[in-house]
Amino acid sequence: MAIGLVGRKCGMTRVFTDAGVAVPVTVVEALPNRISQVKNDKTDGYRAVQITVGSRRPSRVTKALAGHFAKANVAAGSTSQEFRLKSGEGEALAAGSELKVDMFQAGQIVDVTGTTVGKGFAGTMKRHNFKGGRKTHGNSLSHRSPGSIGQRQTPGRVFKGKRMSGHMGVRNRTIENLRVVEIDAVRNLLLISGAVPGAEGGRVVVRPSVKAAGQLRRQKLMPNKAPAAAKPGAPKAAAPAAKAAKK
Repeated sequence: MAIGLVGRKCGMTRVFTDAGVAVPVTVVEALPNRISQVKNDKTDGYRAVQITVGSRRPSRVTKALAGHFAKANVAAGSTSQEFRLKSGEGEALAAGSELKVDMFQAGQIVDVTGTTVGKGFAGTMKRHNFKGGRKTHGNSLSHRSPGSIGQRQTPGRVFKGKRMSGHMGVRNRTIENLRVVEIDAVRNLLLISGAVPGAEGGRVVVRPSVKAAGQLRRQKLMPNKAPAAAKPGAPKAAAPAAKAAKK
């Protein structure tokens, strides 16, 4: 898992390119993420960096957490996040330092994780994108009904996981391969193209794209082969004009 940033979804706007094209972007405010602990293989059994962001009243901080943050000399945050580190990654990180939006670059491909908007109790058509029944004569009061849900005496029950009406939204979802359009380091803002899961004010996590890194790694291992050069002495193909002259 690559190191990312924890931020807040502010809303959507648009950015005009030099060619005058309007690009819809989501504004993510990523305040400096304070590093509260750097874990290693010897003491913790795995490598990771733990960050905290935001603020919390001292009366709401337990003694254990207060000691944990005091050891790293950072203020207690409203939320914490941990990012796993690969071998050789994050060697320069230390407790007490900060991660800011300048760790990303304009044009970089990222993955954004957030909690989707809650829709309450939704019907089968809305929740699972069913097309519904026929809207013709004879189909009375069955336009939006889910239809049959079970079998006969065998098995005599409804299987678990059956797509039915129920609670919709409030799920952890990741949107992949989004592009960072612009970075405002002064105001700690990331402008990311496209839509990001969650409501305005919701917590999101921005990480470098996993698939983009895999594609780059494959290109380095297996670069595209250049067209083979013509062997010396091989007959050359006659030009179309020359062929027409011979005829």
